[in-house]
Amino acid sequence: MAGPVKGAGRTARLALLTAIALTIFLAEAQLPVIPIPGVKLGLANIVTVYAMFVMGPGDALMVLSARVFLGAVFSGQPMTLIYSAAGGALSWCALCLLRKGLSQNQIWLASPAAAVFHNLGQLLAACAVVKSWAAMAWLPYLLIAAVAAGLFTGIAAQALIKRLNRARK
Repeated sequence: MAGPVKGAGRTARLALLTAIALTIFLAEAQLPVIPIPGVKLGLANIVTVYAMFVMGPGDALMVLSARVFLGAVFSGQPMTLIYSAAGGALSWCALCLLRKGLSQNQIWLASPAAAVFHNLGQLLAACAVVKSWAAMAWLPYLLIAAVAAGLFTGIAAQALIKRLNRARK
């Protein structure tokens, strides 16, 4: 992986990653809804995984936070902010823990774990909003979906990182 980017280059990279993640998030929101509420591919998380493993936890948190906030604003759904922030926070924590123990060839493994924690965070937020644990009934379905979607986004993030590393040489 390349060394840290500083100054204006870092700011430009963070802005570009945020714009890419937001565009993917908004485009994915236009896809038909899967019959299980809360299930989606989470393609914008490819950018978060990239940012975590290439730029570091602080920069990944900035990209994630900006995408979550702007996604809620641009989608016109303020409740999205609560669910995405809760899921994003837990997902980010999982990525931080996994970042230390995974080699560059194992990055794809981080995404399924992050997706599981993202869904758990969203369910906990839903339980808090409705003041009931009933939302946890969706947990088995969302865990299966998280692992499947996480594998896809993880493999995509791994491929992106390898491709960009080769392009830098």
